[in-house]
Amino acid sequence: MISDNLIRVIENSVKSNWEHAAFTDYTEKITLTYADVAKQIARLHVLFKNVGFEKGDKVALIGKNCSNWCVVYLATITYGGVIVPILSDFNSNDIQHIINHSDARLLFITDHNWDNISEESLVYVESVFSLKDFSLLAEAEGQKASKVVDNLDRLFAETYPNGFQLADVLYPTIPNSELACISYTSGTTGYSKGVMLSANNLAGNVHFSISTGLLFPGSRVLSFLPLAHVFGCTFEFLSNFCLGGHTTFLGKIPSPKILLKAMADVKPNLIFSVPLVIEKIYIKQIRPMLETRGMKWALSIPLIDNQVLSNINKKMTEAFGGEFSQVIIGGAPMNPEAEAFFKKIGFKFTVGYGMTECAPLVSYTYWADYKHKSVGKTLAWMEAKIESNDPQNEVGEILLRGENVMMGYYKNAEATRAVLDEDGWLHTGDMGTMDFDGTLYIRGRNKNMLLGPSGQNIYPEEIEAKLNNMPFVLESLVIQMADNRLMALVVPDYTAVDAAKMSHDEIDAVMEENRKSLNAITASYESIAMIKIHPNEFEKTPKKSIKRFLYTNMGK
Repeated sequence: MISDNLIRVIENSVKSNWEHAAFTDYTEKITLTYADVAKQIARLHVLFKNVGFEKGDKVALIGKNCSNWCVVYLATITYGGVIVPILSDFNSNDIQHIINHSDARLLFITDHNWDNISEESLVYVESVFSLKDFSLLAEAEGQKASKVVDNLDRLFAETYPNGFQLADVLYPTIPNSELACISYTSGTTGYSKGVMLSANNLAGNVHFSISTGLLFPGSRVLSFLPLAHVFGCTFEFLSNFCLGGHTTFLGKIPSPKILLKAMADVKPNLIFSVPLVIEKIYIKQIRPMLETRGMKWALSIPLIDNQVLSNINKKMTEAFGGEFSQVIIGGAPMNPEAEAFFKKIGFKFTVGYGMTECAPLVSYTYWADYKHKSVGKTLAWMEAKIESNDPQNEVGEILLRGENVMMGYYKNAEATRAVLDEDGWLHTGDMGTMDFDGTLYIRGRNKNMLLGPSGQNIYPEEIEAKLNNMPFVLESLVIQMADNRLMALVVPDYTAVDAAKMSHDEIDAVMEENRKSLNAITASYESIAMIKIHPNEFEKTPKKSIKRFLYTNMGK
């Protein structure tokens, strides 16, 4: 087990960096020091104690990236509670389901999300607090949260009669073996799986940041990945906080224009990203320049081309703030064209591999040693193997074992047994190969996950399950188009169509109505841009699963 106790690491960081900047909300231009964060945590601990919140109880957390989001997260795990981060972009019905499934007793939520939640549908929640200012939004009958909130200043003063000071930062001893977080892999009821992450799982990822020196006291990070997902949460926020770094929360959709402006302002020392964000910058900023007549001419001449590429690298580096050690990309495969170009110009990037079930990191290689098309070397405290007779050349399922592997799926023993075998190996569902030195290559994603515009996980089966229940739909397949929008291929139920004596135009009209109805019950990033009629049933495996690889390029 990782020797770094997560709660002690957090406590030591707070004390060591007391007067330094911890969090900044970019839009509001408000900065909290580690002392400010510690005081906020202490106030929430007083709140927790007086409302009867106990060790092991769950706190659901819903909202956009901001300082208060992180304060609630830290306050919960340092109290001994279990944090349940939920993506604010989820459909309200899915949010309600996750809150109930997790048994959350307390809920911290943005006012916008709360407006779309049915208070009566919350089964276990006793008190609801605004993420904006921690004010009370609602409480169940018989609870005392309103009285506690009204008297919180007095209760806090009684707890710390000499004022809250550095010496008062004394968090309880919580073993790394304890459950710290339940991270839901999706929002839809039929597919929701709550990944149980121990403090040790999180500590393993923090230990990576410590051991590699990628983050350090004062390191600047711009947070633009969703904190409700473990990639953004673990590295942009938690690891940087544990090392005394300063995280600035973008708080906006990371369009190339907004993101590059923020990069220039923050000048991050390390950048974490998903492929789509970096690829958008390549497509919008770099590729048009490469396609000009003058640039094509320059790149065709030896010696000149090296100078041109070097200048492009310099300009791109400056566009990202100019002070980063590297860009670490994860979450999905990278566009081969963009990856090859970045490698060619010497841009400081690397691609890693991770998954929610590993909190998230599995493999990584420093940018200068990164092998093209790989996802880095397996971490020293993780084991990986390929289920094939020739792991270097024959594709097989990637199996993982080690410190970062989850405890299991919350209240879902069957799903846990399906992926965690008796020997502790996690069956990832991802297909790949592995070099003799432990370098992994993803060759296919058996899980079929797609990536949304801001790094959200999209599970096409969930969208298809809803679409398949709509009028005149026999089966469907959701794929990503060249512009990264989603398209649904639909095989109509021709028996029902014939019975209704529908024309082709009428089928199209019905499918358009289906599309609108579908988008009304899914998250915004799951919206279907168009439905295309597919004339025949999809080809299937002997197990009757659709052979998705035959259709994924139909939207390109």
